[in-house]
Amino acid sequence: MSECNLLDVLSNKKVLCVEDEACILNNIMESLELFFGKVVGVKDGLEALDEAKSNLYDVIMLDISIPHIDGLEVVKRIREFDKKVPIIILSAHTEQEYLWRAVELKITRYLVKPYDKSMLIKALEDVALEIMGHTPLFQITSECKYDFCKKTIFHQSEVIHLSKSESRLLEYFLKRPNQTVTYEQLFDYMWEFEQPSKEALKSIVKELRKKIDNNFIKNLYGVGYLCEI
Repeated sequence: MSECNLLDVLSNKKVLCVEDEACILNNIMESLELFFGKVVGVKDGLEALDEAKSNLYDVIMLDISIPHIDGLEVVKRIREFDKKVPIIILSAHTEQEYLWRAVELKITRYLVKPYDKSMLIKALEDVALEIMGHTPLFQITSECKYDFCKKTIFHQSEVIHLSKSESRLLEYFLKRPNQTVTYEQLFDYMWEFEQPSKEALKSIVKELRKKIDNNFIKNLYGVGYLCEI
């Protein structure tokens, strides 16, 4: 097992970027597309809040000075229904008032504009650490570990590679151990506006069971699944 590249953790993740200046938004999105599986951009606080409520994002990055609802108020409202999603604040504000408000909202990083590439990379590495619980290897069973960076399963001495869909679904389960996860939650997270059949979801679960353990993911008839760890 070689050293983990933290940014690889983000390769199957979806990020929401909020910035009201179109040119800056495009530049940020282009940078984020180098690391994330999917990048969505919006230009104001209302759009940001609507996106965060109606879609499941793995990471949110937003400016403070945006129209309709300022960025910190957006974060405050997001925290009412999502306590854990990593959030990076972008801002030209350096006043203590803004910094303290951001800290209270449990953000991952506060980047002061203009920021350079190294600062953005460090913020994304912090996000990656947060997503994987600060350890790249997750012990699933006594004989099986998952590598968040390489998206691989280590089963005894065997290395098993996962597809993007398999790793995305597995990581969703690992963040919710021993919790009921409904079909609807999984459809929203995996496919957003597309509505594939349950067979598509069952097919991914079936492959994960083959690669990990047949009893790892339990069926909850008519409801969804439960991942026992």
